[in-house]
Amino acid sequence: MFKSGFVTIIGEPNVGKSTLLNQILKQKVAIVSNKPQTTRNVFSGIYNSEDSQIIFLDTPGIHQAKTKLGEYMTSAALSTVKSVDLVLFLINAYDDVKDYNLEILKNLQNISTPVFMIINKLDTIKDYDRLNQAIDVYKQNYEFEGVFGISALNGDNVDLLLLDIKNILHEGPKYYLDGEISDRPETFLIQEFIREKILEFTHEEVPHSVMVYLESYKNKKKLIEILATIVVERKSQKGIIIGKAGAMLKEIGSAARSDIEALLGVKVYLELFCKVEENWRNREYYLKSYGYKENE
Repeated sequence: MFKSGFVTIIGEPNVGKSTLLNQILKQKVAIVSNKPQTTRNVFSGIYNSEDSQIIFLDTPGIHQAKTKLGEYMTSAALSTVKSVDLVLFLINAYDDVKDYNLEILKNLQNISTPVFMIINKLDTIKDYDRLNQAIDVYKQNYEFEGVFGISALNGDNVDLLLLDIKNILHEGPKYYLDGEISDRPETFLIQEFIREKILEFTHEEVPHSVMVYLESYKNKKKLIEILATIVVERKSQKGIIIGKAGAMLKEIGSAARSDIEALLGVKVYLELFCKVEENWRNREYYLKSYGYKENE
């Protein structure tokens, strides 16, 4: 029997949703950083095996939004739970019970979709009594289909989780061709890889204020030429991105190029530019232009 279905991964920022997706696919398709709100779009990764095809939806961290972009991100994440076959609700193993996690569970009360609670980063804790107490509180507030402990980073128990996911899915068709890893085009992945390096190399207010889009993508014989623009909200942020004598921009470009070449399997020429669009995260025009809003 061939099984298929859609599984959404939800939770607060920084609970390891993207890390879990990459671990399941055994390939980097979702960007990862220790900065909150790294993931901004709903992003599908396609898992293929001999007996199944599972489309996993990596979602933005559900949080109390302070910008229009933040409102979009939380809404986009919660909107996935009714249109899938299974919800994976992730929490950090080292956290005590969080009121906001209980609020997320309230949003799931009216859905018929089964929900697995996934306790991630199990490798980081030793106090299992405290963890079990937290789990009991969550179980008192929601009737989960199952509760699982994993380490998405190390891969601990992820294969077992996959088996349980397959068991709950029904017989179904193959939605995507073999070899496809995402519903997003390569250009989207490239933009995300560049943004990941900005998150990695910059600090303070810069990461949340950054957007990346491609100006051009030219596929030549043995080289792909990419020109990309980094958008920030203030001149001071532009200075940080460029760095002294352009050093930061070169470092970002060099690191991003390595990931892009691994994705595409070909040599890449990457040129980066930086410009300022003040307060773009709160302006409807820019949110639509950068793909964060449905065009009405």
